[in-house]
Amino acid sequence: MHKGFLTIYWRDMLRFVRFRTLLFTSLIQPALWLAFFGIAMSNNFDRLTATMPAVPGVRAVGYLTFIGAGVIAMTTLFTSLFGGTVLLFDKNWGLMRETLSSPLPRIHIIVGIGLSAMTKSFIQAAVIMGFGLLLGVKFFEGYTATQVLISLIGITLFIGAFSLGFLFLSAAIAITMESPEGMQAVITLLTMPFFFTSNALYPANSFPPLLRALSTVNPLTHLVSGIRYFAIGSDFSSIGIRYTYTQGEAVTSFIALLIFATIMFLIARWRFTKVTVT
Repeated sequence: MHKGFLTIYWRDMLRFVRFRTLLFTSLIQPALWLAFFGIAMSNNFDRLTATMPAVPGVRAVGYLTFIGAGVIAMTTLFTSLFGGTVLLFDKNWGLMRETLSSPLPRIHIIVGIGLSAMTKSFIQAAVIMGFGLLLGVKFFEGYTATQVLISLIGITLFIGAFSLGFLFLSAAIAITMESPEGMQAVITLLTMPFFFTSNALYPANSFPPLLRALSTVNPLTHLVSGIRYFAIGSDFSSIGIRYTYTQGEAVTSFIALLIFATIMFLIARWRFTKVTVT
């Protein structure tokens, strides 16, 4: 029984590796986004904040470092939300009918696809992080080797929980939709509010009250905060604003992501028990 979800997992990973164009664009596109948008915005913000007084005793980081965590989170969001598209194609091509008629429990389909999306997110995050360090992103500055290892484990846990939650959401949407165009429209509609009500590109404390409230419950905000806590530190300043993250806040953000992933899993499981593929 335990091999069922591994079969789904390996099939999706083989498809990811063999489609060279998909593999290339999924790895290069976020790196280019960081290179062009990140550097352009970094020059503007750094020039603006250069005239502001530094916060005494607090390490100042450039906007490129600040946005680096946001780009990793943004890429994980896009990868996870579009990860369920494979289920829609399987349904339209008749492969889903054969899978559902097999002895394989339906929950294994969800878990297998979820693990493959999580693996892709890990790969892309590693590429972005490595490319960002080459561009001048100051992750893990002043860290010892042990601290870097612990931080990488923490970032991996945050990305894993986040990607599973949004993949389960994507799977629930995919098994409900009938056309790729419809699914793409729904995912695009979901992506914008999640992304722009988060702290990925700018500080959330400058939002209007309503958007600030949405930001506090936004899973993307919790992911970005977790990455910054581990990769930059618990106390730093950027864009003229001081940021502090306590260990308790990091744990709370991780628990929030686990709760979100659990709820999305239950929704995806419910949708898969109700679906009938003809």
